[in-house]
Amino acid sequence: MDQQTETDLTRELNYGTWRAQKGWKPRMIVSAEGCSFRDSEGNSFLDFSSQLMCSNLGHGNRNVIEAIVSQARSLPYAAPEFTTEARVRLSRKLLEVMPAGLRKFFFGTSGTEANEAAVKIARMFFRKQGKFKIITRYDSYHGSTTGSIALTGDHRRYSAELPGHATGIVRAPDPYCYRCPLGLRFPDCGIACADYIDYMFKHEGNVAAVMLEPVTGTNGVIVPPDGYMQRVARIAKENDALLIADEVMSGWGRTGEWFAVNKWGVVPDIITTAKGITGAYIPLSLTATNAEIADYFEENVFWHGHTYEAHPLTLLPAVAAIEEYQKKGLIERSREMGKYVGERLGEIMEGHVSVGDVRGMGLFWAVELVKDRETREPFNTREDKLNGKTTMAGRVAQEMMKKGVFINSWVTHLIVAPPLIVTKEEIDRGMDALDSALEVADREARR
Repeated sequence: MDQQTETDLTRELNYGTWRAQKGWKPRMIVSAEGCSFRDSEGNSFLDFSSQLMCSNLGHGNRNVIEAIVSQARSLPYAAPEFTTEARVRLSRKLLEVMPAGLRKFFFGTSGTEANEAAVKIARMFFRKQGKFKIITRYDSYHGSTTGSIALTGDHRRYSAELPGHATGIVRAPDPYCYRCPLGLRFPDCGIACADYIDYMFKHEGNVAAVMLEPVTGTNGVIVPPDGYMQRVARIAKENDALLIADEVMSGWGRTGEWFAVNKWGVVPDIITTAKGITGAYIPLSLTATNAEIADYFEENVFWHGHTYEAHPLTLLPAVAAIEEYQKKGLIERSREMGKYVGERLGEIMEGHVSVGDVRGMGLFWAVELVKDRETREPFNTREDKLNGKTTMAGRVAQEMMKKGVFINSWVTHLIVAPPLIVTKEEIDRGMDALDSALEVADREARR
């Protein structure tokens, strides 16, 4: 079967996600190893975004694969009411790497499920007090199901919204210093975007939790200024609410820490995570809570569950993945290689008028494209994406694919997030492709 036939069959029988179906031409991928993958025509591509910012361990890790095979042979499934060796081993292993104090775990199969569980837990925890509102942010993504898309701030929620759909969800401004929603400048702003959350608590009432991505993922790798996370944590505590950290994308070494909150010394009441917990070798998510929440459910029913909760086939690979992070020192490596990525991106920014900003930490960076660097006017808007218009970031990504480098793009930016095993030589290859591809944007930028 040739690639054209494979593409046609896929288009005919499958939905392409987050897109109009016309024009979708999926490439057939047949193998992957290390930081590269290969298509059915023999073309090799450097994976410069870890697929969907999830293949943190790279491709073809033998220990994780063997854990999947081993578990499939011994016990492929057990209902959640039972325990298994894999469940016990992973629970113990998590205590080694989770922020201190998070000690009770719920396992699902996606970040979406983890976030749904977190919100249900928060609302159950405050049921007797009548608290149910969740504060999230505008430049956020928390999942695609009915509940999690309501939590989401970006435009992917628009098509799902109906009257009453997002009842109990209120949104705060983002710590997006490059495009401050309050029109201020750090540090003179005094981190007003965090203080605004306190204002919301005082005027909304019945708020159960603040839910945020410590480092915003798809919507721009927005790294908050120092002091922001600490202040939001304090505000939540002072208002008797929970802090939920969505670390689906920013966890597992991606930001140079086991979890991004570690950078600021913040321990949330709940952490949600997925993706890198198994290196994306198999679907697994985690909702981790503190002791106070755990104690509450000793006498109160935990009204939540899934058929595949604590599925043993997903748990043992997570043990193997965590061991790989530890043995190979990948958290530290992410921090070290991230400095090199930042240096290279800084050089690229100096040479391209279309690059307005580069930002990130660890091996998690965004390159923001602008039509006018002085005014910060973007090439594209959310409306362009909604209307199916090809964005400038998408055009640059397509040009990089021609040069053998895969990179993820969104409305105004590209996401540089290679596997944590990436070498300097591979980083240089990706940067060279980016450097060349940005000429596409430079030609249409104001000088």
